[in-house]
Amino acid sequence: MRRHYAAAFAALRASGRRLLQGCRRHPILLTAPLAVVAVGAGFAAQDLLPGPRSAAQPDLLEALIAQPREVSQSSATAAESPDKDLLAATSLRAQRTSLNHPDPSLVEPEAGPEVPLEIRVALLGASPSPQLGASGYWRLVDRDGRAVQDGGPDASPDLGAAMAARAEVWLETGSGHVLSVDGRPYEGRLRVLRGPRGLQLVNHVSLERYISSVVGAEMPSSWQMEALKAQAVAARSYAMAHMARPASAHWHLGDTTRWQAYRGLGSVNPRTRQATSSTSGVILSYQGGIVESLYAATTRITQEAHGHLGASMSQHGAQDLAEQGLRYNEILGRYYQGASLARLQAGAS
Repeated sequence: MRRHYAAAFAALRASGRRLLQGCRRHPILLTAPLAVVAVGAGFAAQDLLPGPRSAAQPDLLEALIAQPREVSQSSATAAESPDKDLLAATSLRAQRTSLNHPDPSLVEPEAGPEVPLEIRVALLGASPSPQLGASGYWRLVDRDGRAVQDGGPDASPDLGAAMAARAEVWLETGSGHVLSVDGRPYEGRLRVLRGPRGLQLVNHVSLERYISSVVGAEMPSSWQMEALKAQAVAARSYAMAHMARPASAHWHLGDTTRWQAYRGLGSVNPRTRQATSSTSGVILSYQGGIVESLYAATTRITQEAHGHLGASMSQHGAQDLAEQGLRYNEILGRYYQGASLARLQAGAS
């Protein structure tokens, strides 16, 4: 992800803020286990609020962020032992008495079930006249769910005929099968819209499935697992910021490096799924908001592209730290100083 535009840490206040469609029956709570270190230089200056939302987005849900818990003084010594599990030692390695060399580790939030959020990703790399298909039975439906066309794996939808008198159609397939766009496989559903330069495709997909693809598209999946996990958290936090502040009335963000790279199932493998599932729902938070976590390949690029915005993770730096034995929360703490980790949770309406 190599962005050169001014959008960094979107601390989206929980009270009164709303997240977009995707989990209509599952309100979301963000839970942060504890406060971390003093405010990093980039955070206070980048406390960005979401832009105006379109009236075409009717399905909104409230987001709440739980206040960090207080940490007892007795727990502060547990982190002195490097052999202690970081989660058990909620002692706050960030609260070591040494002010000259504070430990920037971020404390992991408690485990919880996956929250079924759906993200909308514009497939900007698709051709203006895309070739669509599926690995099994598929059907095109209109916005009211009425069937327009159907077929099997050897047939392709006739988008010209389907869109002749319609503003949009949806391509769906059965459980266990995947959709294809110009030969590339995707999970979820595809929305086909009329665009200024042809047809616009939007992939509606589970947030966690999306993250597992981003991890493999943004970082070599052969890298250290802790680096992949740090990438998963950074990508999820960035995605959540854009779900709260979407790029368009029809989609949250694009699939190119203008946002973060997404290649559907083409960049997914067991290691990217493992990195995603082991950090499921974990994001970076700052003062009750969502951190729009910027990152780039190297420290030099992060400085050139994001230096004026505050914190940014070097992906090669994350790999180097992981090779030194640092865990993903320690890696994130090195780059996003002043943040904390939070976990999305389903809550009552």
